[in-house]
Amino acid sequence: MKDKLNDVAGLTKRLMDQYPDQTEAFMSFVKKAEASPALTVREKELINVGIAIAGQCEWCIAVHVKSAIANGATRDELVEAGFMAVVMHGGPALMYMVPLMEALDEFSPDKEA
Repeated sequence: MKDKLNDVAGLTKRLMDQYPDQTEAFMSFVKKAEASPALTVREKELINVGIAIAGQCEWCIAVHVKSAIANGATRDELVEAGFMAVVMHGGPALMYMVPLMEALDEFSPDKEA
């Protein structure tokens, strides 16, 4: 999963170098959307994990699991967010519990199995 994070960082740098206007516009939108105070960062990241699983994006799973843990989300909360994605998206989302569990194993301080 650390490789996925490196992929994201490399892509972001490349896009900032080659397509700064579009990339900065997207990043500005992200910052504004994330700045809303109605939900905590932890809650937003739990939602993002569920969406990342439903959207079948391993890079997004890595980014948002790491951020969710850094913002106080527990392993059980993250797995529950994953199962909510499965409820809404079905079997394909269940298969993306594999990278969720890999990210938890790699990024969780408790490293529960």
